[in-house]
Amino acid sequence: MFVEEEEIPMGKSASAHKGDGQQKTSNYYAAVIQSETFKELLRKKRAFILPSSIFFFVFYFTLPILTSYFTVLNQPAFGAITWAWVFAFAQFIMTWGLCILYTKRAEQFDQLVEKIKQETGGRG
Repeated sequence: MFVEEEEIPMGKSASAHKGDGQQKTSNYYAAVIQSETFKELLRKKRAFILPSSIFFFVFYFTLPILTSYFTVLNQPAFGAITWAWVFAFAQFIMTWGLCILYTKRAEQFDQLVEKIKQETGGRG
């Protein structure tokens, strides 16, 4: 097995040549973060993730707070099943729902990432 080595231009040390690669990476990174599509991607991700995270935490912590300090969830909902059990089951549904919603939204985010890569001559 042979490993191809990159040829270093005459008059340059190996460390200086590595610095050139870092400069290219730095320039590429700067081009990506300054692109309008990247800013749009960040806006759209933030617009989805922040409200859904707030909703998740409020919904999640409502059950322990209500069961600890109030008796409203102790009332029967269906026969011997109380509202606390209904609420707990709803948390599973909410979690799966958010996962499905994020998966669908991530497809849109991926399309924006591909657009960014095309605009900036991206790699990876």
